[in-house]
Amino acid sequence: LYSSSVPGRVRVAVRLRPRNAEESVADADFADCVELQPEFKRLKLRKNNWDADTYEFDEVLTEFASQKRVYEVVAKPVVESVLDGYNGTVMAYGQTGTGKTYTLGRLGEEDTADRGIIVRAMEDILADVSLESDSVSVSYLQLYMESLQDLLDPTNDNISIVEDPKSGDVSLPGATLVEIRDQQSFLELLQLGEAHRYAANTRLNTESSRSHALLMVHVKRSVKGRELPHSSQNGNSTNMAKSLRPTLVRKGKLVVVDLAGSERIDKSGSEGHTLEEAKSINLSLSALGKCINALAENSAHVPVRDSKLTRLLRDSFGGTARTSLVITIGPSPRHRGETTSTIMFGQRAMKVENMLKLKEEFDYKSLARKLDIQLDKLIMEHERKQKAFEEEIERITTDTQNQISEAERNYVDAMEKERLKYQKDYMESIKKLEEKWMMNQHKLGERKDQTASTAEEVAELKKLLSKETSLRKAAEEEVNNLKSQLAQLKMSEASANSESLKLRKMLEDEAYRKEKLEGEISMLQTQLLQLSFEADEVLGLQKILSLLEAEDADVRIHAVKVVANLAAEESNQQKIVEAGGLTSLLLLLGSSEDETIHRVAAGAIANLAMNETNQELIMSEGGIRLLSITAANAEDPQTLRMVAGAIANLCGNDKLQNKLRGEGGIKALLGMVKCGHPDVLAQVARGIANFAKCESRASAQGSKTGRSLLIEDGALPWIVQNANNDASQIRRHIELAVCHLAQHEVNARDMITGGALWELVRISQDCSREDIRTLAHRTLTSSPTFLAELRRLRIDY
Repeated sequence: LYSSSVPGRVRVAVRLRPRNAEESVADADFADCVELQPEFKRLKLRKNNWDADTYEFDEVLTEFASQKRVYEVVAKPVVESVLDGYNGTVMAYGQTGTGKTYTLGRLGEEDTADRGIIVRAMEDILADVSLESDSVSVSYLQLYMESLQDLLDPTNDNISIVEDPKSGDVSLPGATLVEIRDQQSFLELLQLGEAHRYAANTRLNTESSRSHALLMVHVKRSVKGRELPHSSQNGNSTNMAKSLRPTLVRKGKLVVVDLAGSERIDKSGSEGHTLEEAKSINLSLSALGKCINALAENSAHVPVRDSKLTRLLRDSFGGTARTSLVITIGPSPRHRGETTSTIMFGQRAMKVENMLKLKEEFDYKSLARKLDIQLDKLIMEHERKQKAFEEEIERITTDTQNQISEAERNYVDAMEKERLKYQKDYMESIKKLEEKWMMNQHKLGERKDQTASTAEEVAELKKLLSKETSLRKAAEEEVNNLKSQLAQLKMSEASANSESLKLRKMLEDEAYRKEKLEGEISMLQTQLLQLSFEADEVLGLQKILSLLEAEDADVRIHAVKVVANLAAEESNQQKIVEAGGLTSLLLLLGSSEDETIHRVAAGAIANLAMNETNQELIMSEGGIRLLSITAANAEDPQTLRMVAGAIANLCGNDKLQNKLRGEGGIKALLGMVKCGHPDVLAQVARGIANFAKCESRASAQGSKTGRSLLIEDGALPWIVQNANNDASQIRRHIELAVCHLAQHEVNARDMITGGALWELVRISQDCSREDIRTLAHRTLTSSPTFLAELRRLRIDY
């Protein structure tokens, strides 16, 4: 989504470098060729002692201007625009040796006041963003001899430029993108990139940059208080669903361009390869100048496709970015021609108008995650309530049954006790009455005069009988009370059953609401999927993958080439894997005998193997075994290069080390060296370096003990043999592998025996890359075994 365009002219500042030591001597008798008037933002270029041309710029910075002042007037407005969601470009242009790299890329390690535009810009960006909701990521590239290379991954030396045919946006899908969380990690990243940048010693500059450097900073910020317009087509949506809105995200991109300096061959003294570099630099700068001229004159045709540099800067000049250009010049009258050319470039650039566009879009992925989390919470809450309802029903049922059982037992026991008690009392009373009656009958015949006494006894017996009758009535009342209690317990049971039915009804209602809610969430997820993907692309990919199983060999070859081209773009890789493309490629690699299919399929697998998840999928489906068989049967060097590249990518996964070695991955790499082709050997060396790096990391973390698997599989002799290979790509990877192997003390004795110690000493002294020399030196001085061997041989180190 883009907002309406805002016009914005390219702003140009000029910065004068002070005289250097050589100019102070050679030009001691001559005045500077330029005179600055910063208060009027003017510059005078002297033609001779009495005549001069005057030029006006947006800012004029003298030789005394601080790095902070340069940043604030040149780059800070651009950085603020990037933080607001616009694209921005800061570029330095000028003759070699005039201070472009100093202005942009100075790290300020010794004096913080010397920090350049790049370091200060990142400080402002990190200070303004919230790392919880925002993200900052960078890519660092160089354009060398019309080849776009990744300074953060030197093996990635041919990055393609992709242009959106609709919006004209330029993207680099193959470039390394690193998320930045703090300033220190960014400085380390810059140091790593600078170590890989090409430079040379010329007459004009002892450290002349031989490539154009581009730092791309991607800033993604969440904007609060803005919502996506809600459709009213679905009247059944709940209030909860309506409250969920996708977050509005603003994406700004800052491009900092350190152009290689223009130079005249007769002055720089370039020759040989340095001469070819100078020609390439001048050609690309000439193409940039033509584009600036065409834009300044409102020409109908702008030749942006004449050079990769102009294609990369398409958005910076005449595009949608806010652009600020700083041109750097020197004071020496001997270079008046180059100074004039630089000033005229800046004057023309000031005429270029850009149309700034705010880039905003809605974060549907974040909304999908919110919906998933909400659904999980609702499901958990429903399951918790359902479990509580079931437990409550079970408790009430159990308590009721226990009460009924207890009442029945008490009733039976009480009835039995009362019956036995009354039966016993009744029998005893009858027995007593019979005994008394017999005694009375016996005495009646003897003593008639005792009639009165007998009448009293009869009255007493009647009294006892009346008492017994009262006791029996009391027992019957107690029985009636027990029957009443039993009836009440049965009524309680009926009430409990009614409560149980109500709870079951509540469960059924809750289940119905859950089903309705799941249906609404499913509908929302379907709408999100419809917004995120186009069905035509999915159907087209499925059709292409189905052609991999065609009976016609030509059709299979054409289909696998199409899949390989799609896999070369990072944006397509996930779709290919989800559609089963990786599995189809592995099956085709194992089933086909055609060399072309082997080469193209292996290349596609190599591209997909750059993703960690895909690496695990390749290993789980026997991919390393299929790649090893293909390598053993292949004769074409290009096929072997693709296979070696795929295995090299797998070697960089810490989790797959043992499995990769167990399935023959290392032996397959070593088996391909007999081909002898430099490109194949470079991929083999990269794979060994990746494997050694993972082993070194695992050893440092304590997750690995014992000798290196590379040494056990016999890779050390080949490593030693090629540690000083003439090909720089092979030598660089092997030197890294030697350093990583040496970091684990248990490998030291094998490396001494195999001759690797001498290569490690050589690397620490003669390696062209400072970071590798430092690593080798640190490894040697921290190993007791290596130091002891050097002392034994009486070698001072």
